[in-house]
Amino acid sequence: MIGTGIWMTATEIAEAGLPGLPRDKRKMNELIAADRWAIRVGPDGAALHRKRAGRGGGFEWHSALFPERARLELVKRGLIAAPVQTTSRIVTLPPARSASDHAAAQWAAYDRAPQGVKDEAARRLAVLNAVEAAQGSGATKTRAIGQASAQHGVSAATINNWFALVAGVSRPDRLAFLAPDRKGGGAKAEIDADAWQRYVSDYLRASKPTHAACYFRVQAWANAAGIPIPHAKTFQRRLEAEIPPEVLLARREGMERVVEMLPPQERSVAHLHALHSVNIDGHKFDVRVKWPDGSIERPMLVGIQDIYSRKMLAWRIDKSENAAVTRLVYADLFRRWGIPKRAYLDNSRTFASLWMTNGAKTRFRFKTREDLPEGLLVAMGIEVVFVTPYHGQAKPIERFWRDCAEYIARHPACDGAYVGPHTQAKPHNYGEKAIPLAEFAAVVDEVIPQLNAKMGRRTEIASAGSFDQAFERSVAAGAPIGRATPEQLRMALLASDTVVADRKSGAVTFAGNRYWAEGMGAYAGQRLVLRFDPDDLHACVYAYDLKGQFVAELPIWEAVGFDNLAAAKATAALRARHRKAVRAAVEAENLLCADELARSMPAAATAPETHEPRVVRPVRSGRRSSTAAALAAPQNDVIDRLGAGLRLVVNE
Repeated sequence: MIGTGIWMTATEIAEAGLPGLPRDKRKMNELIAADRWAIRVGPDGAALHRKRAGRGGGFEWHSALFPERARLELVKRGLIAAPVQTTSRIVTLPPARSASDHAAAQWAAYDRAPQGVKDEAARRLAVLNAVEAAQGSGATKTRAIGQASAQHGVSAATINNWFALVAGVSRPDRLAFLAPDRKGGGAKAEIDADAWQRYVSDYLRASKPTHAACYFRVQAWANAAGIPIPHAKTFQRRLEAEIPPEVLLARREGMERVVEMLPPQERSVAHLHALHSVNIDGHKFDVRVKWPDGSIERPMLVGIQDIYSRKMLAWRIDKSENAAVTRLVYADLFRRWGIPKRAYLDNSRTFASLWMTNGAKTRFRFKTREDLPEGLLVAMGIEVVFVTPYHGQAKPIERFWRDCAEYIARHPACDGAYVGPHTQAKPHNYGEKAIPLAEFAAVVDEVIPQLNAKMGRRTEIASAGSFDQAFERSVAAGAPIGRATPEQLRMALLASDTVVADRKSGAVTFAGNRYWAEGMGAYAGQRLVLRFDPDDLHACVYAYDLKGQFVAELPIWEAVGFDNLAAAKATAALRARHRKAVRAAVEAENLLCADELARSMPAAATAPETHEPRVVRPVRSGRRSSTAAALAAPQNDVIDRLGAGLRLVVNE
């Protein structure tokens, strides 16, 4: 060794892949001969070549003979240090980095390398470990290398070159130093600035043209302008290297897709409890349903889900999302389970209507109307939270709709009525039938409880159990759930226009049904407002006066068969009770009979004496109108005739 250089054979130099030197043994020998390395000496007159020790012979060449780029590469690999002396001058190289810094740089390069490079480094390390293991068993290095060469199919010279790469390197860092340094060659192809701008502007469009189409148009423009451009692959590689993927996605897919590049926010519900928070949404089924009015439309399911347990608590079916069905679903929730503390809903015309959210501080769909009463949710003390539509993280009910689409829309009862999620996914029996609404509602009412009880749920709270179990565990643990009073339940029902109670009985007629209760006689002939459930009109309705005061709960007064003896007996009993109650009310008034009233009257006073005046003076109150005179004329004629008759009698 001379100075800080190393000695390498022509084979080792070629396999090292140093810049500025051939990578083929024959080419390397030709370079050695052309540059007359065999007669070159260092500054001290020492030869820069020597005979190779060991079997095979040959010569080794000192690194001082290598081009400057090759020596710099050896410095980067940590194999030599500056300064390195040449025959003509001493080249002062930058000081070599410390071993730890150099190892860190090698590991950084190893980490950036593709998996193929890493696999090759691992293969080389395995060969070197096999050689050293054979040496440890007593074999010479030459014999150990020969055995490894035969076993792994690698030449002995290549193995020696690998040992040269890790010379002076600690064993834990060998893997990084053995990674092949595969660098592309050639000059970077230049692209005209205008051509590049046209290509990028064309490719980054919402219609998402292909690379080939964009290059075709740029090539046509360049040919007309006489501008040379490189191959299409050059454009594509530069686009992939220089244009950020966020820009590609935003321009070709839309800004909404850019959000998908961010990791989703994980939201925990462990701090909540059952019925603490609910979310409401609507789902349009891909099923043709025949409605009672004869129309055929896809039904809309409006449901309310518990966010803590993911259990579906209440649902209703209608032709569309509307404020009326939303109010009734909340009424079902209040009646069956209770009143939640918080409700998550879309800021839409349906869920954010004045009926539901008037008065909420975070309400933005319409202006809050001070002249209207508070919305149902606000009046119930429920905190309203508006969320982004079609956002499953904000509304977990979006995930439940996937189950509904699978287990309900594709139910055997809906076969032939199922239409598919879009026009390209229609079943072959599309339009074969339309399922009646009653049958479809029965399927919904059957399947949703089954989905609530389905085991193996992977939510945070269900933990391989069911939504029902998660809900019941929270309730059993003492979850504070608000209970709705009868007054609150009635508040959630729909209100009708005014109806007029019957003038005799006080019964009201609504939607073709009659409703009556004892005590309604007091409201006979009056206008009343009814609160009702349109899906349960055969149960009862609730009557309010025009001031909003509750009157009575009115059960339906149903017509019965002409020969229904049981109904006749019930009616007779009702009439008897009614007469008895009326008599009791009369007696309670402690009324006086007619004789007692007559006896209690004071005696009549003596009438004063009267006398007729001897002379009567006519009294006139002024000029009478022609109308008054006309009205009085007939009376004057009668008086005159009576006077004439009296005179006739006197004369006789």
